[in-house]
Amino acid sequence: MTIRLYDTSARQIRDFAPLTPGCVSIYLCGATVQAAPHIGHIRSGLNFDIMRRWFAHRGYEVTFIRNVTDIDDKIIKKAAEQNHPWWSIGYENERAFNDAYAALGCLPPTYEPRATGHITEMVEMMRGLIERGHAYESEGNVYFDVRSLPGYLSLSNQDLDDLRQPESEGETGKRDPRDFAMWKAAKPGEPSWETPWGRGRPGWHLECSAMAHKYLGREFDIHGGGIDLIFPHHENEIAQAKGFGDAFARYWVHNAWVTMSGEKMSKSLGNSVLVGEMVKRWRPIVLRYYLGTPHYRSTIEYSEESLREAESAFARIEGFVQRVTELAGGAVEPSAEVPPAFAEAMDDDLGVPQALAVVHTTVRQGNSALAADDKEGAVARLAEVRAMLGVLGLDPLDAHWAGGSEESEDLHGVVDSLVRLVLDQREAARARKDWPTADAIRDRLGDAGLVIEDSPQGPRWSLGSR
Repeated sequence: MTIRLYDTSARQIRDFAPLTPGCVSIYLCGATVQAAPHIGHIRSGLNFDIMRRWFAHRGYEVTFIRNVTDIDDKIIKKAAEQNHPWWSIGYENERAFNDAYAALGCLPPTYEPRATGHITEMVEMMRGLIERGHAYESEGNVYFDVRSLPGYLSLSNQDLDDLRQPESEGETGKRDPRDFAMWKAAKPGEPSWETPWGRGRPGWHLECSAMAHKYLGREFDIHGGGIDLIFPHHENEIAQAKGFGDAFARYWVHNAWVTMSGEKMSKSLGNSVLVGEMVKRWRPIVLRYYLGTPHYRSTIEYSEESLREAESAFARIEGFVQRVTELAGGAVEPSAEVPPAFAEAMDDDLGVPQALAVVHTTVRQGNSALAADDKEGAVARLAEVRAMLGVLGLDPLDAHWAGGSEESEDLHGVVDSLVRLVLDQREAARARKDWPTADAIRDRLGDAGLVIEDSPQGPRWSLGSR
């Protein structure tokens, strides 16, 4: 079955036809690193990580570019407020973003270019746009002439006469207030680079057009990002690329927001939930389940209750995986193929909620097989479940979540021995019908972040939220 995606530019779901058979090229607008990431930032990375995994499962060779915007008005302002070099602000937060992506199981991009490493490509693009009559220099700034390009605003479906272009301080000398800055003239104390039009620094939109051109060429398959980037960022990216002569992206895919009290999660609103803090309270795999399993075009309204529901739902899956693994006496390899209903859901605009329903149905079938003492049936269902969870990046037996190093395995063994000692004390209390002591032991383990499950084979433990 053909993969189908909702294309923002077409305003409909389209069959995906790659530019190069068997290959997929994806450019995702990554972090602007003026501060540490909240879960709204990381949702985009998760959604496109799932897209990438599904294309790979379908046999495509994927080239995935996720950029870093390390020079920006907000970064410069933050550096001034903290009296730190601008580049130290960017580097510190870039590391925080990469830690967050890794914590939530996102595969590393094929390339992750920084804006400041591509000034040469930006100058080349501006020169070409000026030569073609799409841009002009004024007072050390370089602006894009929006009226010079037919079709401008087709992505966001706006009327040019009603346009209000966002701008920052120092954007002087425009021929038309709707024109946007590609290059900003140097200001005292700010970082700058030499160009034919004087020293200055890049505008946000120019960075992505230049980096997409360098790493993916004049035309590529998919450009992604959050819905808040449709205008002005993506609209202006298109204008620059088209004016330069590039065909640019064939499909535009946008993910929805994470909101709190109906508002977009944003540092400026003071309602952000930082990933670095969240992973201290919730298992990262549970956070991935919570952020990655709603449909990418659906808004997620953040709440602790929703996270607890996600934790309980994932615990049912994880419990099944653990029980069958113990029954089988070792790891059960994932199936080569996922169930047809799962594939059909994923092919239809990455229908993760429908695909997840197939996962839960298969888990229920596996639990029924366990109850019927059907080991072969339970193992077969686990193989299917692991294949599906692998696509979603949620397989608890994957080395990323299970811990692939000798140190982590040794630590798990030590913790297991200690917990088993406490559980033996609990079992002894239960045997003598000392229920208050048995319950107190269980509660104390729960306070420590451990979930205890009583099974016919005896009690087992797993990590819960903290």
